[in-house]
Order: sequence, then structure tokens, then C-alpha cells
Amino acid sequence: MKHVRRVGAIALTVAMLAMIGGAVSAAESDLVDINLATTRELESLPQVGPALAKRIVDFREIHGAFKSVDDLLKVQGIGEKTLAKLRDRVTVSRAKS
Repeated sequence: MKHVRRVGAIALTVAMLAMIGGAVSAAESDLVDINLATTRELESLPQVGPALAKRIVDFREIHGAFKSVDDLLKVQGIGEKTLAKLRDRVTVSRAKS
């Protein structure tokens, strides 16, 4: 009986860890990668309309990949307030340069 309980406890622990890992992966996948996003994907962000989305993509194409989310401050039309609204919604990949 102890063995059955132990196996059950281990199975429950593994299932819980898998759920937690899935939640983290889902949260990460909800982020918009500013180095890979299309203008349409960027427009899904708060405070980003078609013109600003185009400026982000244009900036990226001219200057290369963003190295950090803070680099968005270099894009005309993005200031501290806008960046604060975007910070938790965007990420920067290292894959593209």
C-alpha cells in the first residue's frame, strides 16, 4: 500500500510540474517578439497603431535587431509611457540580427 501511495504521489507531482511548465510556456508564447513580429502582430499591442508598427519594423530593418526591449525608445513615437505599457507584452529574440 505504501508503494501505491508513493507512486501516486510521484505521478501527481509530475502532473503538477507539467501544468506549471505549460503555464510558463503559454505565458512566454503570448509575448510579441519585436525582432520577428509583423506590423499586424505589433498592432495587437497597446498604443501601437499601423503607423507606429511600421516605424518599429522600418527601424528594425535599417538598424538591425533590437538588443533589448528598451531599444524601442529609439523608435520615433515611443517614449517612457508607451514603453511601460509594452514592456510586459513584448520580448526580444536573439536569433535574428
